[in-house]
Amino acid sequence: MKLNVRYYGDPILRQKAEPVEKITEEIRQLCLDMCETMLSFNGIGLAAPQVGRLLRIFISNVAWEDERGELHLSEPKIYINPVLTAPSDTTAERSEGCLSIPKLYAAVDRPLTIHLDALDIEGNPFSEDCYGYVARNRMHENDHLNGVLFIDRIKGKRRSQLEPALRLIKQQYSS
Repeated sequence: MKLNVRYYGDPILRQKAEPVEKITEEIRQLCLDMCETMLSFNGIGLAAPQVGRLLRIFISNVAWEDERGELHLSEPKIYINPVLTAPSDTTAERSEGCLSIPKLYAAVDRPLTIHLDALDIEGNPFSEDCYGYVARNRMHENDHLNGVLFIDRIKGKRRSQLEPALRLIKQQYSS
């Protein structure tokens, strides 16, 4: 079932999500609904707070990035209670967007690599060493679980230049 996406200005996007204590049928269904929702928007990631659920879950379908910088997508992968560690000192700046902030893109500086530990939809633990845009995607989605939006990582004049567009999004998408 396609879920309603929450947009910039919705207070839930600024709250910290709670860990999933037990993977139930309800949690599994939420994950499947999130996948359907993300794909319906042609998205590459979606976090539970973006659909109004304060749970530490995100999904992504970014599988890898080739030498030309092109993204290759896969079936959506589910990350429950993700923990990101070992961010590299080396960073890269690249454009990001967000389903909760429609049609706004801006360059964000993030670590080039990270390590990720999470649970899958069956509760099995897994790990990933992520590089490039895959790492960026996982960090972007994980930020949502901590009430952080990509625009929060943009500072100074570049951030203030986004304010008119953000006000417009808030007006257009508020309930």
